[in-house]
Amino acid sequence: MANTAKNPAKNLDVVQFTQALITRPSVTPADAGAMDTVQRTLESLGFTCHRLKFGEIENLYARRGAASPNLCFAGHTDVVPAGVHNLWRYDPFGAEIHDGMVIGRGAVDMKGGIAAWIAAVSRHADQAGSQKGSLSFLITGDEEGVATDGTVRVVEWLKARGEVIDHCIVGEPSSASQLGDMIKVGRRGSINATFTVSGKQGHVAYPQRALNPLPVLVDLLAALKSRVLDEGYDQFQPSNLEITTIDTGNTATNIIPQDVRARINIRFNPAHTGTALKAWFETLAAEHAARTGAKIEVQTAISGEAFLTEAGPFVDLIAGVIRERFGLETDRSTTGGTSDARFIRDLCPVVEFGLVGQTMHQINECVPVIDLEGLTDAYSALIAAYFSKFGSAS
Repeated sequence: MANTAKNPAKNLDVVQFTQALITRPSVTPADAGAMDTVQRTLESLGFTCHRLKFGEIENLYARRGAASPNLCFAGHTDVVPAGVHNLWRYDPFGAEIHDGMVIGRGAVDMKGGIAAWIAAVSRHADQAGSQKGSLSFLITGDEEGVATDGTVRVVEWLKARGEVIDHCIVGEPSSASQLGDMIKVGRRGSINATFTVSGKQGHVAYPQRALNPLPVLVDLLAALKSRVLDEGYDQFQPSNLEITTIDTGNTATNIIPQDVRARINIRFNPAHTGTALKAWFETLAAEHAARTGAKIEVQTAISGEAFLTEAGPFVDLIAGVIRERFGLETDRSTTGGTSDARFIRDLCPVVEFGLVGQTMHQINECVPVIDLEGLTDAYSALIAAYFSKFGSAS
């Protein structure tokens, strides 16, 4: 297999570069040389690269050009664990091609997307000096992890140095069943909360001498679940609250436990904010504590707020390229989990457009060669259309 990172060229081979990235087992927080592979190739294409390491995480911001507008591509080189290796038909980090598929962890999510955009940029290498604007990359190694030392920290760094990004494409696998059938123009927010209820341990035969925290927690969870958060929001599905765990650590059959804890998650649309939901949790917990005499602690973590990139020229441009290249009217969706777009939206309008995500995070993750090539063509057309529409005057 050709090492395209060491010997990059104009019209970079997207398949070979995808393979080169997959062979780097960059399971969060490990980098395993994936960021070096990206950096060497971008530098050969005229980009100035800034390596930004926060904690254990390798990040990269690269830019070619100084003029506005600045079109950024954002993505991540880290991947989820491969899982049980002997369930894979082929080495998850071998990047083999079989039956027209590149197979390996990260093929879809999202090393294939990164390779496609870089391959598209390589087709515009001769325009580096005359392009009416700038191209940039924001690549992190912390999207699949806790996301505390990745894109969010790079965004802070960009703000501190006054770096302006005008629009951003995130290369997440947004397509549902065929390339281009869906883009993501927004995402729901996410908040986690842990409720710890403390009572008084005692013998089950003498409940009057104890304070059982379990019924208190059950009532609290019932109150949380009974609220209809909303019926949906323009372009968003209804918010949902899910109980993800209940734990006491009690192995005895004759003891009322001292403590019990539960964790919930809410995926919420713009009808709510993380701060308002946090306040609701704390108010409800205080009410139940006052009524029962139990102590209730609430810990929350807001993973991201809901956001929407409004319809307009940028979204229309992407939809137009998809219509022209694939003959599809793309679905402008807000479904799915969170992505690093939630951090980038603080800088500029952001849209997710990438490969078909049906095998992401699965055993035998794979991407059709034809889709890698098709996405590269679409990205190349998008770059040309972007600077034709938004580019500064010569």
